[in-house]
Amino acid sequence: MDFRGSDPALPALPGPRGDDLLPDSAATAVKVVIVGGFGVGKTTLVSSVSEIRPLTTEETMTQAGADVDDTEGIERKTSTTVAMDFGRISINEELVLYVFGTPGQERFWFLWNGLFDGALGAVVLVDTRRLEVSFDVIGRLEDSGVPFVVAANTFPESPSHPVEDLRAALDLPPEVPIVNCDARSRSSSRDVLMALMRYLHDRSAAPAR
Repeated sequence: MDFRGSDPALPALPGPRGDDLLPDSAATAVKVVIVGGFGVGKTTLVSSVSEIRPLTTEETMTQAGADVDDTEGIERKTSTTVAMDFGRISINEELVLYVFGTPGQERFWFLWNGLFDGALGAVVLVDTRRLEVSFDVIGRLEDSGVPFVVAANTFPESPSHPVEDLRAALDLPPEVPIVNCDARSRSSSRDVLMALMRYLHDRSAAPAR
C-alpha cells in the first residue's frame, strides 16, 4: 500500500512544529483537569498557560441553546466549549503538565468521566459574581475523590472576598487551597497549577490516616 509522502511526487504531510515537541529532558508527565461552571474562564486559562498551540473545541452559541444554558451574568459570551480544551506546560526541565479543560454546561458533563481518566488532580475555576454555578462542580469532585484546588478568577467588577469567606460560601474543608488568579495571565495561571502541584505533593507526603 502506498502512503502519502512515500512518493516524491506527492507533498509530504506537515509534521509538528518545533515548539510543540516534548523536551528531551522531560521525565514525568502529569495530567490535570480544569473544571468549573459555564463561562468561568476555563478555555482562557488553558490557552494562556499553554506553551504549545492549544487545542480548543469552541463553537458559536446559538439561539437553540438559549433555553438550555444559563447565561445570566455572562450575556456577552458568544462561544462555548463543546468537548474539551488541551494545552501543555513544562513546570521545570523534567516535569510536564498536560492540561485538559472541561465543558461547563451541565448537558456536556457526560464527557467529564473520560477527561478525568488518569488525572492526578483538578483546578476548580470560580467566578465570584456567580459562585452558585460552582456548587455542583465541587460536589462532583468531592464524590469522585479527585483532589482539587479552587482558583477565583478575576473579572471586571468581580467582588473581592476574603479567602475564608469564599471557603465558607463554597463549603470547603480547611485543607483545600484557595487562590486568586487572572486566567488571562500566563504567570497567574501557572501559579494556579503550581498551587495544585504543591497540594498534591503535600497530600502524598502526609502520613496515612
